[in-house]
Amino acid sequence: MDHPIINHVPQAEAFTHVRIIIGIILGLCISRILTGVARLIQHPGKQKAYLIHLAWVGFLLLSVVHFWWLEFELRSIQIWTFEKYLFVLFYAGLYFLLCTLLFPDSIEEYSGYRDYFMSRRKWFFGLLVVLYAADIVDTLLKGWGHFELYGPEYPIQAALFMFFSLVGAMISNIKFHTIFAIIALIYQITFALRHFATLN
Repeated sequence: MDHPIINHVPQAEAFTHVRIIIGIILGLCISRILTGVARLIQHPGKQKAYLIHLAWVGFLLLSVVHFWWLEFELRSIQIWTFEKYLFVLFYAGLYFLLCTLLFPDSIEEYSGYRDYFMSRRKWFFGLLVVLYAADIVDTLLKGWGHFELYGPEYPIQAALFMFFSLVGAMISNIKFHTIFAIIALIYQITFALRHFATLN
């Protein structure tokens, strides 16, 4: 059976077609996070904020912005198959699931975001592992040159994030979760400052 391929339109048009749906999903992600933060500001007494939760909120917001920035490199793909299209949608969908986990429709059955986050940490960190695995595949889709762009730092940081995410899913030690969340947020900020100065 032949694979459906977008090869009857110019490469730039195929990329634009694919990036539209990615933009919609990522727009929903950002909307979810900003709405959640706004609720915390509007009702500080009703929804108790939690440092670890807020650190992951900042991490994920930056990750979504970085993802959209880096997906510009998808323009280098010469031929778009339906499988590649589904994979990119799956990858973007992981961000949306993580955003909805951080800010669900309601946490009324919980005492606050600390109680909620720790009770859902297996889902959150499990999805984070899948997200980093998908990121590796996505990077390879853009070509080996793109994979090597950041040197050994990229595979090492991906492996470490996946490992510590698995640990985070299994244990509820507050000290570990605090250190992990803060280091993850700081690294995400510094990585962006070092590598995302220009879109090229």
